[in-house]
Amino acid sequence: MERLQHLPHVHIQPEHHVIHLAMTSEERQKVRRKLTASDGMELALELPTGTTLHVGQVLFQQENTVYVVDAAPEDVLLVRPRDLQEAAQVGHMIGNLHRDVDISEDGIAALWDAPLERKLEHAGVDYVRTSRPFRGKPVGEHSH
Repeated sequence: MERLQHLPHVHIQPEHHVIHLAMTSEERQKVRRKLTASDGMELALELPTGTTLHVGQVLFQQENTVYVVDAAPEDVLLVRPRDLQEAAQVGHMIGNLHRDVDISEDGIAALWDAPLERKLEHAGVDYVRTSRPFRGKPVGEHSH
């Protein structure tokens, strides 16, 4: 088992074999725990309090193998704004609830919760509830 007390400064190179460690937004906040990678490598996170893991961040390197944080599928609301005005309205709604977003070509994703879904429904915004990787911060972590 490898004990990780700090994050390495490694840039992923084309010759690296990358092992993805899928984590939810909440799991990326938990920096004192054990992980088992898909290749069986065990990692004990013992990172300083306040450390936040980010998607794409290298946790560990062993020879040509790097272990990288990835986003796990989560329950999200995916909004597909029809125009710029609706996109701004959605951003304002989500921001007022202090939720983080993950913006992609597919639309604007925010972690699902009932109050947000009710607001989107009331506003007549086109959205779907789905499961997909979410790269933002968890609900409860203030994000401005």
